[in-house]
Amino acid sequence: MLLSKGQGFIGLIHPKADQKIAENQRKQMNIKCSTLDQVITTLSGGNQQKVIVGKWMASEAKLIIFDEPTKGIDIGTKAEMYGIMRSLAEKGVGVIMISSELPELLGVCDRIVVLNEGKLKGTIKIRDASEELILKTATM
Repeated sequence: MLLSKGQGFIGLIHPKADQKIAENQRKQMNIKCSTLDQVITTLSGGNQQKVIVGKWMASEAKLIIFDEPTKGIDIGTKAEMYGIMRSLAEKGVGVIMISSELPELLGVCDRIVVLNEGKLKGTIKIRDASEELILKTATM
């Protein structure tokens, strides 16, 4: 399920370390799978998303970019993804979320950077943000 982080001194893979990392991520991320060897494409869309995020988390990345992270997943899994993003941010990981869903941005982000046709149109603090202001900023 996860790419190897359990590498030895000369880059050899330690399968037991990989298994432990994968099992920890499965539990932490609430990934529903029959075995850790299950092919990712046989999982639901939400569980596929969680496996991918689990890989990033296991790599101890300092910045994670989520591009339409909840597209095609059910409401329960969306809530889990939001919780994962908040947890990462609380741990000091930089989280950038790209979304076309304005309510999603308003509910998750602490600030919104508005781009239109590749150009920066503005940055809005969440306390000032509304769907109307985001759309107005995009068309400026």
